[in-house]
Amino acid sequence: MGGFCSSEKMAGVFSYESSEIDWCEDNYKHSGHIVEYFNTISSFFFFIISPIMLYLLHPYAKERNLAIHMVWTMMIFVGLFSAYFHMTLSFVGQMLDELSILWVLAMVYVVWFPRRLFPSFIKDRSTFSNLVLVITIVSTLSSFVKPTANAYVLNCFGIHMVYMLAVEMKCCTDQKALRLCKVSVALWVLAVSCWISDRFGCSFWQSLNFCYLHGIWHILIVIAVAYGTTLIAYLDASYEIPYSLPVLQYWPCDRWAVGIPHIVLKGTTKTQKRC
Repeated sequence: MGGFCSSEKMAGVFSYESSEIDWCEDNYKHSGHIVEYFNTISSFFFFIISPIMLYLLHPYAKERNLAIHMVWTMMIFVGLFSAYFHMTLSFVGQMLDELSILWVLAMVYVVWFPRRLFPSFIKDRSTFSNLVLVITIVSTLSSFVKPTANAYVLNCFGIHMVYMLAVEMKCCTDQKALRLCKVSVALWVLAVSCWISDRFGCSFWQSLNFCYLHGIWHILIVIAVAYGTTLIAYLDASYEIPYSLPVLQYWPCDRWAVGIPHIVLKGTTKTQKRC
């Protein structure tokens, strides 16, 4: 009997709408198999941006550290788990979605957190990485205690990263980098505003028959991450591999007012083949 109950509970966490979270979008409005249609479809925007970023950041990652590719590789899984969560609103989907974001944030700390901002008892990046790993494991386990609070904790990590970026930009005089910083922060603020408004202003948006702000959050946040991580990578390259002469450019055309930012290494690189 105990085994049967355990199996039933296990099946329950995978079942549709087993999560305590339900976003503003009307459920099953466009499909009998997809709970939140637009939220699910918008998650696939991660699959568009992530491979492009992997390609554009490769010269920098090859010179600096190939582990940098883990950030955007894991972002693909964020998109996958987000789509699964919004398709089912299952408890398992919720946890996969939130924990994948947590581990992406951890990876960003590991590869890009400035050495000069390390706590005084941390002497090198390896020790710092181990500390981040321990904190991430503890956070992963504690996320099951009160799952409804997870999203708010993740947003707090986002606030800390914006603060970290602001500290780093105090000494920056590169106008292109400063512009990228302003756009990155503006996109993040707009994305978070959509998330908050969908969460707490649902009745208002329902009265306007516009319940798609969480889906818009998906699109804005992946663009904000692309802009923000490129800026962080540029600052990292300027400090850690200055001989490579990193320059910010935009894809597909640097002359365009909009595009996807990336780093071009103008100097001689250590990984470059020499005759």
